[in-house]
Amino acid sequence: MRLESLLLVVGGYLLGSIPTAYLAGRWLKGLDLRRYGSGTVSGSMVWEHVARWAIVPVGLFDLGKAALPAWLGLQLGLGMPVAAAAGLAAVAGHNWPVFFGFTGGRGLGTFLGLLLVIFPWGFPWMLVFLAVGWALGDSAPWALAAMLSLPLFSHLAGGPAIVAPLSAVMLVLTLAKRLEANRRPLPPPGPERRRVILRRLFLDRDIASHKDWIRRRPDELPPSDQPEG
Repeated sequence: MRLESLLLVVGGYLLGSIPTAYLAGRWLKGLDLRRYGSGTVSGSMVWEHVARWAIVPVGLFDLGKAALPAWLGLQLGLGMPVAAAAGLAAVAGHNWPVFFGFTGGRGLGTFLGLLLVIFPWGFPWMLVFLAVGWALGDSAPWALAAMLSLPLFSHLAGGPAIVAPLSAVMLVLTLAKRLEANRRPLPPPGPERRRVILRRLFLDRDIASHKDWIRRRPDELPPSDQPEG
């Protein structure tokens, strides 16, 4: 990899590592989002626990985390693979931010920013799935469906061939982050651990009720769910 390509990828990761949602929570409400709801440092927790209007600046910044390095990669003539790698590095930074103890969000908004540059039609495609999930009260499984169907849609729409591997990597990053869950411990070995693992992978939570999960407050969190620092 050429030096400029490597610098762009590293820069994408560092840009993605800026914990926008956490900063919004601190600046607007003085709270630590890791102690609320799902514990993710994400736009959805800003919507639920900080201020609904704040999702606009937070969401735009998260989109830009991947859109900017991907756009720069294309403008500098480094090629589509490098642009995609820089955008995915931003997603990884959002999920595992170096500036924030590697406890981040899920990277979906950042991935949407990458799609705006690589395959713009993929942006509304993903949004439709997420909107359906939101209307039904649980967008987590619909996000997976969007990623799984994106390569086929791109093929039918004449999108770039890189969308298929891009979607596959994003799916792996998403499932890995859901399972890792910002290092939230799993129950002891047994049936409940298996249930939690399946819920994390498909529903992005540890309990059955989505509403109860996203509305949790610090006094409702068990000691094992309390973040360090």
